[in-house]
Amino acid sequence: MHTFDTMCEQFAIILNGESKVNRESCSVSLQREFQVTVQGYPSSSVVPAVVGFESMDKRGNAICLAEIAVLQEEIPAFLFALTQQGLIVSALHNHWLFTNPVIMYVHIQSVESPIHFARKMSLAFSYLNSYPIA
Repeated sequence: MHTFDTMCEQFAIILNGESKVNRESCSVSLQREFQVTVQGYPSSSVVPAVVGFESMDKRGNAICLAEIAVLQEEIPAFLFALTQQGLIVSALHNHWLFTNPVIMYVHIQSVESPIHFARKMSLAFSYLNSYPIA
């Protein structure tokens, strides 16, 4: 069985990012590659894609969580890709007002092998206009 740190590294490799371990939590922070303004000012901090897992059990399953900023027109295909793989879309909402373009945030969750979750998220990312970057 993999150590937690090794599992976290593999998780990050699948997502084309870098892993960060904090206690028994693994996360991979990515950014979306589109330009956005908030109240007319450019912002790169409002377009995150964060994927992670924690609370791994003895069978290798964990609570896997993700949050990603998506363009309004990306929502149908992205949600389809997520739900067709059995992932739970737990929220779809905005965080910021007066953004251009309109961006929404999708929250995803699942209890499963983190490696399986990373593969599913990677596939779902391919349904976006641009794959999130490190």
